[in-house]
Amino acid sequence: MTGWRLLLTRPADDCAALAEVLAGEGFFSSCLPLLDIAPLPVSDKIRQAMRQLSHCSAVIVVSKPAARIAVDLLAAFGLQSLSMPWFSVGAATAQILRDHGLDVHFPATGDDSEALLQLPRLREAGARPGAQVWILRGEGGRELLAERLRELGASVEYLELYRRDLPAYPPHELAQRIAAERLNGLVVSSGQGFEHLRQMAGDAWPAIAQLPLFVPSPRVAELARAAGAKTVVDCRGASAAALLTALREHPVPVL
Repeated sequence: MTGWRLLLTRPADDCAALAEVLAGEGFFSSCLPLLDIAPLPVSDKIRQAMRQLSHCSAVIVVSKPAARIAVDLLAAFGLQSLSMPWFSVGAATAQILRDHGLDVHFPATGDDSEALLQLPRLREAGARPGAQVWILRGEGGRELLAERLRELGASVEYLELYRRDLPAYPPHELAQRIAAERLNGLVVSSGQGFEHLRQMAGDAWPAIAQLPLFVPSPRVAELARAAGAKTVVDCRGASAAALLTALREHPVPVL
């Protein structure tokens, strides 16, 4: 086993899958999901979007939960052989969509909006006369994708498919877990995951902020540093491979 002892905070299913990969590479981890994905009811807006989807110039799916819910909706509404290009932020999200037979594109490097916006195919789709783009995501989130695509002349709509709740835990669960399992590193997969980490930490945040924190992008790294995290490691991606590379490149702290 390596010296890293990590706290994983992804949604439960993703957390378990990541823990299994890490264990296979000799890394100890403990799962404390800080994001609970709750699909939203099928609203009139969602129904209308499904009816209009075939007329879109492009569809962007920003997360694995959005992809899973989207393919369920496509099946429920009998939508097949959709010819427009689909875009995702990462490979794992893309695979969910490809398994449904969709034409999906994603950046080879970087798991964030900035990397996605560098794809020529997306820029071409957004710049076409009369382009209509749907962004499938959870409630809230960044506006960068929509802003840049609108600058190209596209009409952009959001379709929010789920919300991200903080699971209920006993008071001090986070600090107690870190102490009991002698954890020496923290892993978050999104900005909201980091905000939930801070919320869970409560008064213990100044101490927890001393632990190395592995994050998926420069944006989340900036959030963490602004909040007082002392050692922030940008993995440049949310995949297990990106995390493993970062772990191997950074020394285990002496606590």
